[in-house]
Amino acid sequence: MGSLALIAVLPLAGFLVNGLLGPRLPRRLVAVIGCTLPALAFAITVSLYLRIASGAPAITETLYAWVFLESFKVDAALYFDAMTAVMCLIVTGIGTLIHIYSAGYMAHDKSFARYFAYLNLFLFFMLLLVLGKNLVVLFVGWEGVGLASYLLIGFWFEDPEKTAAGVKAFIVNRVGDAGFVVAAFLIYLHAGSFDFQAINAWFATQPPSSTLATVIGLLLLLGACGKSAQIPLHVWLPDAMAGPTPVSALIHAATMVTAGVYLLARLNGLYVHAPDAMLVVAWIGAATALLGATMGVTQFNLKKVLAYSTISQIGFMVMACGVGAFSVGLFHLMTHAFFKACLFLGAGAVLHALQGEEDMRNMGALARKLPFTFATFLAATLALCGIPPFAGFFSKDEILWQAWSGQGGSPALWLVGLVASGLTAFYMFRAIYLTFFGTDRVPDRLRAGVHEPPPSMSIVLGVLAFGSLVAGFIGMPGVLRELLGVSAPFYSFLAPLFPAAATAHHSASTEITLMAIALLAAFVGIFVAWRFYGRAGSEGRMGKAPGAVAQVVNRGYFFDTVYERVFVRFVDWLSESVLGRGLETAFAKVSLGLPAEAARRASGLLARLQTGNVQAYVFYVVVGLAVALGWGFGRG
Repeated sequence: MGSLALIAVLPLAGFLVNGLLGPRLPRRLVAVIGCTLPALAFAITVSLYLRIASGAPAITETLYAWVFLESFKVDAALYFDAMTAVMCLIVTGIGTLIHIYSAGYMAHDKSFARYFAYLNLFLFFMLLLVLGKNLVVLFVGWEGVGLASYLLIGFWFEDPEKTAAGVKAFIVNRVGDAGFVVAAFLIYLHAGSFDFQAINAWFATQPPSSTLATVIGLLLLLGACGKSAQIPLHVWLPDAMAGPTPVSALIHAATMVTAGVYLLARLNGLYVHAPDAMLVVAWIGAATALLGATMGVTQFNLKKVLAYSTISQIGFMVMACGVGAFSVGLFHLMTHAFFKACLFLGAGAVLHALQGEEDMRNMGALARKLPFTFATFLAATLALCGIPPFAGFFSKDEILWQAWSGQGGSPALWLVGLVASGLTAFYMFRAIYLTFFGTDRVPDRLRAGVHEPPPSMSIVLGVLAFGSLVAGFIGMPGVLRELLGVSAPFYSFLAPLFPAAATAHHSASTEITLMAIALLAAFVGIFVAWRFYGRAGSEGRMGKAPGAVAQVVNRGYFFDTVYERVFVRFVDWLSESVLGRGLETAFAKVSLGLPAEAARRASGLLARLQTGNVQAYVFYVVVGLAVALGWGFGRG
């Protein structure tokens, strides 16, 4: 087993040990196993990153020939280049911090071992996704992440609402996955390979018709919209807040929701030859950034504010990919991992102090009682709002600049991003004022127990807050690099993987002007939030009935309602009234030629398999995956 396989296998070992033996092990040992193995994976990743950064070539490990036929071959192979290094550092680094935080946050949960087993399993599949050398290995990780997210979102399965949230995430992601699968087969049909390097090379040397490239690009975008919660498949992510707060940080900050952005960047060679698809990618990202920001404005649930913020910020990353600035999208992915993980875990510290209370209308004046939590939350908020010198300023400003000047960029695209950026500052400082300032609205039953989190949680918050401050300096915008005479190590590291982004010629003064306008928009958002929620007596606004527009926004623009009434009910009717009766009739005709007892037993077996229980279907998937992997290892 080589180093790449070991990176993925270490969290898998944690899943097996805690999953099989955890209930019989001391809780401290469960936590040590659950946290140490991802930390070891991070240490190996750092060593490989240093190797790649020193100029060594990309690393390939072929585990075995998974499928080997005369005209069709798929290797179970792993690959580590600069992009993999960035993703693995984020997944293992931020993931390890979240595991450590979880040891304190979940200390009293009765299913402590099961929680760490699921968390390790999630990390294994995410690492398999980013380490895969071809679309097939990536797809195994892609589907595995969906499975693990279902288990984590519905972790407290005794609550039907939380179970429903897990099922919703699982099903919505399957819609996007259908587009991914069709795109993968179209790529193989024409390029003759699932290997990423071969696919990008084929599109560079033998580009297909623009129609085919556009179709493949849009189908892959559908898959990315599912995993990365982009319009119109964003509806699962707000409900995913049902899981434990560290799960929200892991899924929404550094791992699952970034998978779609990673896919777009990994197949950049395809997209640069599909300009029409690129334009759709850019506008889907821009629209998601704007709509996600507007939906965050009306929420009073602290975690849901952050959930809609994640939808919006992933939209910025997708928009960057759509204008050809793939490395900029990945840079925002990296900075976002720091400040969004800090925000979610900071929210977790607030919930921990308030015994699970999530409604900001039942908070207020917590800055005095939770000063450290407030300081870290504020640092991450400033980063998210794009206030210098915090990390989000450098990455978000570069995205806005590329939206103006990049391939397919335009003033209209920039303006949408600018408005979304200003709204981000408004809803985040609205959350700051409602949670940490103003009148103490904490219910009497919770007020006496308010306290700072234990060291295992506080240390992680401190590390992430520090990253939210300094992480942006490795990717400063071009105009600032010229003025200060510094380099951008992040972009230099990724430069060999991406074609130079085509940008219109603009003077440095244009970029500085746009930067100033973006900063002004952020400060206006902060001021308006203070005007409505930060001053004495502003609590009265929370009791007012929302207007018609606010109700539409608060209900997510009725996406869920439309899906329920148009698609879900139609499929129910189709399956029960049309397909169900048709299959019954067909089976009855076939059974006429069979012995009655055999027909009865066969129908009974099929009926028992089709229970409608998603857990059972997930079990079938796991068994099938285990058989396929076992067969492959046996042949290898």
